Amino acid sequence: MNADNPPHAGSARSEAEELLASAGWDLSPSRHLHHKEVLMQQIDNRTASAPAPRRRRLRPALVLPVASMALAGALVTTLSGGGHGSPPAAGSSTAPAKATTAIVTLDRIAAAAMKTDVTAVGDGQFVYVESLTRGNKGHFDGPVKLGALHRSEVWTAQTPGPVTRTGWLRETGEDAVMPGEEVPIESTDPVRVGIDRPTYKWLASLPTDPGALLELLYSRTKVVEGESRDQAVFGTVGDLLRSTIMPPATASALYKAVERIPGVTESPDAVDAAGRHGIGITREDAGSATRDEWIFDRDTLTYLGSRSYMTKDKARGITTDTLYGIDAVMERAVVDRHGEEPARTDG
Repeated sequence: MNADNPPHAGSARSEAEELLASAGWDLSPSRHLHHKEVLMQQIDNRTASAPAPRRRRLRPALVLPVASMALAGALVTTLSGGGHGSPPAAGSSTAPAKATTAIVTLDRIAAAAMKTDVTAVGDGQFVYVESLTRGNKGHFDGPVKLGALHRSEVWTAQTPGPVTRTGWLRETGEDAVMPGEEVPIESTDPVRVGIDRPTYKWLASLPTDPGALLELLYSRTKVVEGESRDQAVFGTVGDLLRSTIMPPATASALYKAVERIPGVTESPDAVDAAGRHGIGITREDAGSATRDEWIFDRDTLTYLGSRSYMTKDKARGITTDTLYGIDAVMERAVVDRHGEEPARTDG
């Protein structure tokens, strides 16, 4: 018998597949792009001894919804507070050379975003995002083991009022869960438009002054236990960059707001899941022992994808940066119904 599939794992996985379609989800749809790999890790650990409390938010392997955590066993990650906290004041810290370089690059990215031609998304439409992704398939308290690269498609609904069904997802390829099937993204309670369900119209309503925008993000972002608020906000912006279509003025303001988050630096070379090289904007968090990185095209400065690392974990034998998640956004489009893919032209 495979040690990774203990007795009763099959029935647990069947139960999990039902929950994927009907569980109550308490985080934004963008934070569930890779939730299935994490859920399966939890199921694989059910017959083992109780794991030690998990102290970090895993990106892109994201925090589990409440109902899924009940299925998987003990709660291993908690959210702290109600989003309280204040953003850093502009110029409040001395920027090292790498941070200064990041500010210059973010200014360039913001200027490029402002010039982007974006199609507004209507209330009855969907934002379609196709990605290539790899996530951690190892046990929570064991070594990191990256799964196979596979395709992920997400259709995010733009309905203005509170809804329980916020979108749909479909994955194909090795290590995809329920491959080829459209799985509804649902919540037991209606989810309002906002930071947990960022529609195009909501994004367009945000302040475009970087200071005011950063203050809003700090006040509304949930924080995982052990993670700094700065890292949580950095992660929230990363979720938006990965999963939405944004008005140019909003995108530009977000990049300028990120310049004010302490600890943001630049990586001269970063590679996404599709093998594309670009410039990295990164932040390391000592409390959660993680580092998140966004990757941008060197020439166009468009967003390509992201990487997430564990930076140290004595229990797992991690002493240096260890990649545990990577993705690449291959397509974004506005479509009229879920399951619809944008028209593609060859050449």
